[in-house]
Amino acid sequence: MAFVNKQAGAEAQQDRAASGEPYDFDPNDPDVVKVHYDVSGWNFDQRAELSEALAEADLPHVWDGDEVVAPEVFEERIDAVFDRLEKILGPFAIVLADDAASTEFGLDEWTAADRAVLTEALVDSEVPHRWEGTTVVVAEDAEHAVDDLLDAIEAGELLVDDGDTAAAPPEGALSTMFLSADRLAKDPMDAGARRELLGLAPLIDAKHPPYGMAPRPWAGAVVGVDELVELIDADAVTGSSGDSDESEIIGAAQGLRSLLRPYV
Repeated sequence: MAFVNKQAGAEAQQDRAASGEPYDFDPNDPDVVKVHYDVSGWNFDQRAELSEALAEADLPHVWDGDEVVAPEVFEERIDAVFDRLEKILGPFAIVLADDAASTEFGLDEWTAADRAVLTEALVDSEVPHRWEGTTVVVAEDAEHAVDDLLDAIEAGELLVDDGDTAAAPPEGALSTMFLSADRLAKDPMDAGARRELLGLAPLIDAKHPPYGMAPRPWAGAVVGVDELVELIDADAVTGSSGDSDESEIIGAAQGLRSLLRPYV
C-alpha cells in the first residue's frame, strides 16, 4: 500500500520526530522523505475514519487526491493505524488500474441491490475492479471467478445482508465482554474470564453490532476481544513466562474495558 520516495535529510527528520517536538510537515519541501498511501479503494466514510484516527494520534499528513501523504519518519506509526482500521473497517476494494488487462461485464439489467451484492463479493474475494456506470470492469485473470459470482447472484445464492438477527451477537455479549475484561485487568490468569472470552469470540462479528451501539466502537471492541484471545491462546501454548505476558493481557483487558464502559 505504501510507496516511499527516498530523498535527502532523513536523519535530521528522524531526530526531530523522535524528540517529541511538534512536527511542521510541509509536503512541498523537497528535502522531506515522504510516504504515499493509496486509499482509492476506500469510501467516504472509511476515509473520514482514517482522517480522524490520524488526527487523534497526532500524525502529520495531507491528502492528495486518493493518497495520504506523510513524513516517512512516521511510517511505522501510520502503518499501525492502517492495520487497526483494516481490521475494523475492511476489507477494502482493490481498484483496477485504467491500463490493466481487463474484462467487462455489462449489468444494466441488474437491480442496484444485485450490483451491491456483486461489489461486496468482489471486495471479499479481493478481485481488482472498477465500475463504469452499470458496467463492472475486472482483472482479466479473474474473469472465470467473476463469472461464477454472477451465476451465483442470478441464481439467488448470494444475497444482500438484510439485517438477519442470526448475525447479531448473542444476548448479553457486551456485558460478558466488559466483565471478562475487568476481571482480566485485575487478574490476567482468571480462568473463568478466559473461558468466557474464548467461547464468545467465534460468536461476534465486527460488522454486526448489537442494537443501539454504533459500528465503530463495536468493531473496536471485537478487535479488542480478538487481541485478548490471541494472547490467551499464546499463553496456553507456551505457558506463562512471567510478568511480560501477564502485563500484555492486563493492558489489552484495560483497553477493552475502557472502550466498553460507556455502553454497559
